[in-house]
Amino acid sequence: MIHTREMLEKQEEQNLSSYGMLSKNSKGRHHTDHEPAYRTSFQRDRDRILHTTAFRRLEYKTQVFINYEGDYFRTRLTHTLEVAQIGRTLARALGANEDLVEAICLAHDLGHPPFGHSGEVVLHRLMKEHGGFDHNKQSYRIVTALERRYQDFPGLNLTWEVLEGIVKHETEYDVADASQYNPELRGQLEAQLANVADELAYTAHDLDDGLRSGMINPGMLSGIELWEILREGIELRKRHLSDLNRHRLIRHLIGLLVTDVVNATSDRIKQAKAKTPEDIQKLDFNVAGYSTELHRRNRELKDFLYNKLYRHYRVVRMAEKAERTITAIFKAYRDEPDMLDDNFKGLIEERGLERTLCDYIAGMTDRYAVEMYQKLFDPRTLP
Repeated sequence: MIHTREMLEKQEEQNLSSYGMLSKNSKGRHHTDHEPAYRTSFQRDRDRILHTTAFRRLEYKTQVFINYEGDYFRTRLTHTLEVAQIGRTLARALGANEDLVEAICLAHDLGHPPFGHSGEVVLHRLMKEHGGFDHNKQSYRIVTALERRYQDFPGLNLTWEVLEGIVKHETEYDVADASQYNPELRGQLEAQLANVADELAYTAHDLDDGLRSGMINPGMLSGIELWEILREGIELRKRHLSDLNRHRLIRHLIGLLVTDVVNATSDRIKQAKAKTPEDIQKLDFNVAGYSTELHRRNRELKDFLYNKLYRHYRVVRMAEKAERTITAIFKAYRDEPDMLDDNFKGLIEERGLERTLCDYIAGMTDRYAVEMYQKLFDPRTLP
């Protein structure tokens, strides 16, 4: 039997909770576009995101550790895939639209520049007089304008709901600006789950990478409540942490956090008596998130990671290198735009010089930025 789009939409009606977003109820796309025969509109959006140049570049963009520090550390791409996996799990457990959550998760970091959050801070400073830089807004620009893959329209022509989820992506480090997407409403449940999945994923995998790198060790975590719960959960008694036990700890952490999010979110939806997607968006609080107790424990762990991992001298040194590299590239091209290749030079009249340079640098991978720095400033490197 062939499962047509209409059949898949019918399955959504049968399987999703009443507050889940049905693909057939989408507000549609900005440009007229036919819908595929064997995929829902949200499945198509997910697939379009996967095929972008911006998505492929995430493989060589920093999460915490720059790409050449080791093959086993997370990159921006593996982070994105882990976010999508956790987002799908949360959506499936709560009866939300799994495809919509996955599409938002896969797109949420497309706009990240090289060198992680350090790169974003530098670009924002350099663009202070020209509108600033924010990777959320850049992700939106990528899928609505910068990716050129279709003759009839710029960007990917995604559905309203996926675009709203991208625009309303917010975490502790990301603040949403949804002025064009019902700013008086919260994100739909699927957008909220994508936000939670992002924070959950980077907390777990940054702990994993930090332990693998040796920058942090089990002794340093002693006394942190969530860490002690994890140790008890796998009956870890030795101070030395083998690779196998590290994997067990991280699995246990993700399972514990996911279970708490599912239960706490379900409880809030019931207490709010939300029956439709609109009911959830009209609330004055987000329903997706941890319970009060686990939020406190998770906060303690995140504070530890900030102080001991993100502020570790090796990470800070890399951040300083990122600032010098990006700043030098930006200023060199600003002072002499003729060094730009013809593709980007031709965009200056449309976007302005500074925004063109910002788009160019934001699209660079870590290694491309390093190579470009060498080409511009090392006389021994061919231009």
